[in-house]
Amino acid sequence: MASRLMEPEQIAAMNAAVVPRLRMPARATVFGERAARLQQLADNSTIGDYLRFVARLVGAQQTLLAEFETPMPSAESIAVAQRHSMPVLPAMGARPPLWRDVLSRLLDLMAADTLPPPLQALIAQVRGLDGEALEQLADAVLNAQSGGSARGVDPASAPFVMAALQVVWTDLASRLAPAEVPYLDTPGHCPCCGSLPVASVVRIGGVYQGYRFLQCGLCATEWHMVRIKCSHCDSTEGIAYHGIEGTSDALKAETCDHCGTYRKIVYLEKDMNGEAFADDLASLPLDLMVTEAGFKRSSGHPFLWQAEQDEDDQEAQGRQATPGTSDRQGT
Repeated sequence: MASRLMEPEQIAAMNAAVVPRLRMPARATVFGERAARLQQLADNSTIGDYLRFVARLVGAQQTLLAEFETPMPSAESIAVAQRHSMPVLPAMGARPPLWRDVLSRLLDLMAADTLPPPLQALIAQVRGLDGEALEQLADAVLNAQSGGSARGVDPASAPFVMAALQVVWTDLASRLAPAEVPYLDTPGHCPCCGSLPVASVVRIGGVYQGYRFLQCGLCATEWHMVRIKCSHCDSTEGIAYHGIEGTSDALKAETCDHCGTYRKIVYLEKDMNGEAFADDLASLPLDLMVTEAGFKRSSGHPFLWQAEQDEDDQEAQGRQATPGTSDRQGT
């Protein structure tokens, strides 16, 4: 009996039924688990004080996620997004005004703790910004988070602004059903909000076992992407995995020779406490190693900002061999 060939649409539908496309953020635990991981990583880190500060900031985000609810998009706007393959919660659009209330409450929670004078002064500085200045800063950080220029971002105050925006977008994403989230024409961007991923994670357990997901740096949504494929340019050639000798194999830098970029990947089977956002922030030596080898980050970390580097300087960086471990076409 001759077998019938399946149409491409049937293959895609079958694959979608087997592989979970999305992992929506778990509202009750998303920031709490991240804060706990940051605290754990801080104990053996050269930037431990900063990681502990970020852990407090992220813990405040979890508190605020239980206090605020942003109005959801209408059924009509969701239908339009699905019809045109656009993000259903676009970062680059009209922002819910509630985000500034979240920021104000976030600063209150942080100021209630005992902080060193420089941080107290920074919080007072952010609190003193008027509405127009806050909106301009939000525009700048969201533009960078969506893949645009980081010009206009104030590195000192940006983490507070980003933290407030994350609460709003994570709140919205956590109340979306996966079926409401469109397929995007740009697979490297979050299907919920259109932002870039911060890192990827290979998950364990249940229907997620062994599958890789990219984690959004804004709304914490995770979306499936096949392994051994560049999450920036979609190339399947020239992919390599790098780690630092003497450190855990649970975290690697996935580099792409085709586009010259890298993004980190966390393997939960090797460390079940791993968390993409936290582990990426805590592994700056790995960033240093691969950037010295000539690769650029596919996207920055939402809580770690620096002055934008000139393109000429980036192109002038040579690819030099650096101490570490490296695997071609690894997992």
